[in-house]
Amino acid sequence: MVKPVIGIIGNPHLVNDRYPVQSVGVSNIEAVADLTGAIPLMVPAIPKVGAISDLIDVCAGFVLTGGRPNVHPSHYGHEPTDKHGTFDPDRDAVTLPLIRECVARGVPVFGICRGFQEFNVAFGGTLHPEIREIPGRMNHRMPPDGTLEEQFELRHVVSLSDGGAFHRVLGAREVLVNSLHGQGILDRGPRIVIEGYAPDETPEAIVVEGASSFAMAVQWHPEWNAANDPVSRPLFMAFGAAVSGYAAH
Repeated sequence: MVKPVIGIIGNPHLVNDRYPVQSVGVSNIEAVADLTGAIPLMVPAIPKVGAISDLIDVCAGFVLTGGRPNVHPSHYGHEPTDKHGTFDPDRDAVTLPLIRECVARGVPVFGICRGFQEFNVAFGGTLHPEIREIPGRMNHRMPPDGTLEEQFELRHVVSLSDGGAFHRVLGAREVLVNSLHGQGILDRGPRIVIEGYAPDETPEAIVVEGASSFAMAVQWHPEWNAANDPVSRPLFMAFGAAVSGYAAH
């Protein structure tokens, strides 16, 4: 049986600070290869790579990865500020319509960190550029120092809605996750259902209401050590099962 293909959205990078490339983290590739039963394929976040319908014809599912540039606030009616950081308009042009089309056609899609924020913006939500500045919120950003293992270490719990999609997949009402983001959801989009919160009430796990297939996103990074993590492993396996089901039909 031919394995389905999962498209992993890439991000811009400069080799030696001068040569532009598109890249995908190895941990994303390994998580898909090890846990989904599918073939990982990097999708450049460049609009000219092809129409959204063409991408969906090639891939039976998509992972929207994290990335340093943020969604441009013009997509949700806000003005850009220094706190918004850098932007990637090419990725915005690919991912926002891709999310909507995947949900419309029942194509499984899994959002991670920036991908989580893209889910919300794609369905009419807004983002806050620095959630740590909201009273009562903690600093969710990546620790500036330490090894990768220390920066990606588990930092806080996420409380999940009873009986929700995440509760069903993970079999628990509380899970322990890492935290490496500065932005976060301000206002949720009309079709976005928040199923998980950090202890400071920052949204961490969402689903798209009425989606006929896997349409789930998390604010943390489940791709890190995915094969060995008790939260990451079932998430990627459930996503892989949805991809296999879509490909078969």
